[in-house]
Amino acid sequence: MSFDLDKHLAEEHNMNPFSTYLKEIVYGGNDGIVTTFAVVAGFAGAQAQLGGSLPVLTVLLFGFANLFADGVSMSLGNFLSTRAEKDVYRNFKAKELTEIKHNSKSEKAESVEILKRKGFNESQAQELVNIYATNESYWLEFMMNQELELQNPEKDNPWYMALATFISFVGFGLIPLMPYILARGNGNLFIYSVLSTVVALILLGTLRWRVSKQGLTRSISETLILGGIAALVAYFVGTLFRI
Repeated sequence: MSFDLDKHLAEEHNMNPFSTYLKEIVYGGNDGIVTTFAVVAGFAGAQAQLGGSLPVLTVLLFGFANLFADGVSMSLGNFLSTRAEKDVYRNFKAKELTEIKHNSKSEKAESVEILKRKGFNESQAQELVNIYATNESYWLEFMMNQELELQNPEKDNPWYMALATFISFVGFGLIPLMPYILARGNGNLFIYSVLSTVVALILLGTLRWRVSKQGLTRSISETLILGGIAALVAYFVGTLFRI
């Protein structure tokens, strides 16, 4: 009876396309919430010096400008950093492959030493290295991971990663602005924005829990604390200015 590894990964380890980009979703969403709410909090702090209500159109103008400009900037940064990481990995991989092909004796000695540090004895390490040497591609991956301590980013798609970051940034970043988008009057829009932001951070903390596998309470509380500190700083800075 054959073992279906792909099915096992999908069912037991939750390995699916969504989980592949969950990291980008979490970190893009966090920045989207914090930076957009910072705009709202900054205006609220400045307006508190004058009294009255927040100018809805001004908040939306600066909020959307920040949302899309920062979203594009963050996604492009993700794209470029992923491309750079892949280039660095391929460069080291080419060098390591040359060493394996033209200086295999030295590479075997290095591999034996690595395995001994992992807890294998001399004879076990020698036997394993001789086996690795029969499969050049596996031996190469072993050396990249264990000697150079580089994770393989070759399967990462920078376009998809950038897109996931942008969509998450904009999607979560819209939440603090929703009270102003739906506003029929000035009212207590800032209070509603605060509540909306708390809900967004709780949702993001839940997603972070899925990524890190930490406790749900810890993930949510840390995310809320981070967002709260950013909001307080933005509000305080806003009080130093007058609109």
